[in-house]
Amino acid sequence: MKGYLQVYTGNGKGKTTAAIGLAIRAAGAGLPVLFAQFIKGQKYSEIGALERYSDLITIKQYGRGCFIEREAQNEDVECALKGLQELKFLLQSNKYRVVILDEANIAMHYKLFTVNQLLELIHSSTSDCEIVVTGRCAPQELIDAADLVTEMKEIKHYYASGVQARKGIEC
Repeated sequence: MKGYLQVYTGNGKGKTTAAIGLAIRAAGAGLPVLFAQFIKGQKYSEIGALERYSDLITIKQYGRGCFIEREAQNEDVECALKGLQELKFLLQSNKYRVVILDEANIAMHYKLFTVNQLLELIHSSTSDCEIVVTGRCAPQELIDAADLVTEMKEIKHYYASGVQARKGIEC
């Protein structure tokens, strides 16, 4: 099976959720999955759900906590770069058939690493590895390199009326 590069981007809700759906589908087919999350370091509900499939889904987090409301610090950059280095090794191990790089687009947007560093990582993988990159603000270079791009478009969101993230729904 040939692997493709998928990008889920846009301002709408559902990018990580779509990637997790693909991870569960792949695990259901017996394919080993690596779910690597940038920026986030907390145990969100999605991590708890994926841990139930620990025999086929490996979870790695390369973040110290969501910093969208503050400036990225040197420690955030170091954590992301350490993640890229570890992921290169994991991609070359041929252990995984599906690799999800959750919030990698946001990591690039906040300059934790460059699009060239991410593309180098992606190109280091084997040809039968499906790679999914999620997050708002996908750079054009990544979109151009991708085989499939889905944009989640926000039409209306209850955040605008003050509804906070709810456990099990948004976090």
